[in-house]
Amino acid sequence: MRRPPLHTLIALVLTAVWGAGLGIANLRGDIPVIDGAEATLTNLRNVLVGSRQPPDVVTIVAVDDETSRQAGHYPLPRATLAKIVDAIAAQKPKAIGLDMLLVDPGTEADDAALAQSLKRTNAVLAAAGVFPESRQRVAEDSNEPLARVPSALQFLEPQQRFAEAATYGVVNVQTDKTGTPRFVPMLFRSGERIEPSFSLRLVSVATGERTTVISDHIKLGDRSVHTDTGYLMPLSFYGPRGTIRTIGANAALNGQLPEEAIKDHVVIIGATVTGGGDVFPTPFDPVLPGVEVISTSITHLIAGDGLIRDHRVRLIDLGFAIGLPFVLVSLLTWRRNTIGLIMALCVILAWLSINLSAFKHGIWLSAAVPIAAAMPPALLFGAAQLWLGRKQASHFAQQSELLQRIQAPGLAEYLARDPGFLAEPVRQEAAVVFIDLNGFTGLSEAIGPTAVRELLNGFYDLVDEEVTACGGAITSFMGDGAMILFGLPHPKRDDPANAARCCIRLADRMRGWLGALPEAIASRIGFKIGAHFGTVVASRLGGRGRQQITATGDTVNVASRLMEVAARNNAEIAISNDLLLSAGPDSEPYLEGRLDGPIEANLRGRTGSLAVWLWRSQS
Repeated sequence: MRRPPLHTLIALVLTAVWGAGLGIANLRGDIPVIDGAEATLTNLRNVLVGSRQPPDVVTIVAVDDETSRQAGHYPLPRATLAKIVDAIAAQKPKAIGLDMLLVDPGTEADDAALAQSLKRTNAVLAAAGVFPESRQRVAEDSNEPLARVPSALQFLEPQQRFAEAATYGVVNVQTDKTGTPRFVPMLFRSGERIEPSFSLRLVSVATGERTTVISDHIKLGDRSVHTDTGYLMPLSFYGPRGTIRTIGANAALNGQLPEEAIKDHVVIIGATVTGGGDVFPTPFDPVLPGVEVISTSITHLIAGDGLIRDHRVRLIDLGFAIGLPFVLVSLLTWRRNTIGLIMALCVILAWLSINLSAFKHGIWLSAAVPIAAAMPPALLFGAAQLWLGRKQASHFAQQSELLQRIQAPGLAEYLARDPGFLAEPVRQEAAVVFIDLNGFTGLSEAIGPTAVRELLNGFYDLVDEEVTACGGAITSFMGDGAMILFGLPHPKRDDPANAARCCIRLADRMRGWLGALPEAIASRIGFKIGAHFGTVVASRLGGRGRQQITATGDTVNVASRLMEVAARNNAEIAISNDLLLSAGPDSEPYLEGRLDGPIEANLRGRTGSLAVWLWRSQS
């Protein structure tokens, strides 16, 4: 198995470290930027999951506009509040909670009436914590579980006579930056004093179950209450206002309370009057009454249907924070193409499905932490891969350009499209042209290597331009000469005519090129061209490390020997009769210069003679 490149291993390690850092920080439960993003994503998931019917365990008796009008003013006189409590108690609820602060004294008669009413029933009153900041956060850095409990400057407690008549709990909720309640703390502290929440106290009174605080959770009797860091219980709203059954308090004053809504229920008395101020924005309702927020938490405690977000869930978040970005970066490394992107998208969609399904089933997995862990590494690595890809593409382009200079452009492009091109030898008809410089060996000894290099570069550029213009392929440059084929990658009917035209154009260009050279050089060199048409064997020659496309056979040998015929007869080009006949009477050699022949020429290393035409320019 091939080992990944070093930069990929470094990227994977840094990705895992980044994800682990975020996941570990999330275990402590306080990353403000991520918590803000998580709040938005939680709202979205709430909307996607939709509203639901709450269990029938809590009834709200609301001090609404009609009750306030009937009582004459708001806040209600405590004697009126006492009548409401008595009317509810007569229907035998499990417990009554008063979600209103009774911290200031009223008239003696009214306070006495309310105290007497509270004594006759299981009642829990609301206290409030005063915090140094609008957000209840933990200032201490301690491993003690209770050190993570929201710490208040002081508690605003009910009047003593009310506190003696009923028990009480702290009613504060914890909101995010948008003001949406996310958690209800189960415990509060002020100095060394620990107080339970209003919800926890009321449920304990209603069920008769004892509350036990353990290191990482709270127990109500034998039931565990799943809480987050600092004994915070997550809220999962059922829907907009009124989703939890709400009855106007004027029904209690008028003796019209429905028994089935009160008996054996937990009843919460709270204010929904216009202008009361105790409202919160939620995913389902921009102004959900505070009493319904508290009622939601009480329903969770009794029915056990709230969101689970505890240490174990945060450990799962840690796993996703490490695993998701690691997998995405690995896929981008493994497949840097459309397949890799599709697979990465499938992984993201699978994670989103798992996250939403878990939320729907009451498990609050973080969405923001894995996203924050995955996005920077994926984007940075993707950008790095793009940069490296462009750099590699530039390198390949340079290599391709070099290949085009060495191998014929047409053949190089065709080979790139068809890697199997000429993997097996092919016999076909082709025209073969050779061109060579006369006297170059002696000249190179006299002018030195630098001048030789410049001279050859000029010769190669000239040949390459003309051959490309005529549709041929240079199979090789051989020192001071070149071999040219017409018939690759596929033979064409006009290959002989193109080869003949190429011979004439090469001769014309060579005369001009030689004429532009210094006299000391031009007087010592010349050129000769030989061309023939027949059957060749086209193939790749060489081993696995180095291969070259070329042609072999008698046709190639004849074309090479025809250069000697041209030199012996002081001609620029020697063209075989086979090529000229195949090119036709309208081909270039008939139209330009002087064409003589055919002559019978003997070729070195070949028995018999060959009909050859000699071509010279008019000059």
